[in-house]
Amino acid sequence: MSLAVWFSLLTASVVISLTPGAGAINTMSNAMSQGWRRSIWGIIGQQIALVVHVAIVAAGVGLLVSRSELLFNAIRYAGAAYLVFLGVRLLLARPAAVNVDVDAPAPIDLRESHWSMIRRGFWVNLLNPKAIVFFLAFIPQFVRLDEPPLPQYLTLIATVVVVDVIVMWGFFAAAARPFRRLTASARGQRVLNVVFGTLFIAVAGVLVVVH
Repeated sequence: MSLAVWFSLLTASVVISLTPGAGAINTMSNAMSQGWRRSIWGIIGQQIALVVHVAIVAAGVGLLVSRSELLFNAIRYAGAAYLVFLGVRLLLARPAAVNVDVDAPAPIDLRESHWSMIRRGFWVNLLNPKAIVFFLAFIPQFVRLDEPPLPQYLTLIATVVVVDVIVMWGFFAAAARPFRRLTASARGQRVLNVVFGTLFIAVAGVLVVVH
């Protein structure tokens, strides 16, 4: 991959990562409920899903998904259902009033396990067939058929993942830090749960309605 092509890939990756979506909502929700540092676990889960998406496209499965309305809709509705589940879970969550320092980790009794955050981040990003279709259109612009594919795919994955981690943790998670003071009260927690629960459900609605 030439330097010029890589810079184009880098620019495109930044623009893509800055586009708000379910991953950004999940990251901000984690940052406010678990703390900025611990939100990295959800971001890691999202990156694992991203790598899987690229692998699916590289293996040719992405083309099958894009051409099969049944398979595409099955994944689309599963993704929407999962986002609705996350939204409803937040809407029904019972707040626990605690004093929270914006720079401190969540109190032990409110902490979500690393694996739970990784799993949630993974499924949030994976159950999105539009991501597969997007990468199906995105990847050919940066992978040359007359060059060895493995180094190109590794460069693409490394670039996209590093950029997304920086944007998610350095921008979306960091942007949520000032609002974490709301979690110091039961009322504040309730407001945040309603806001993020509604956002998850809204994104699910977009996933179902927009083709």
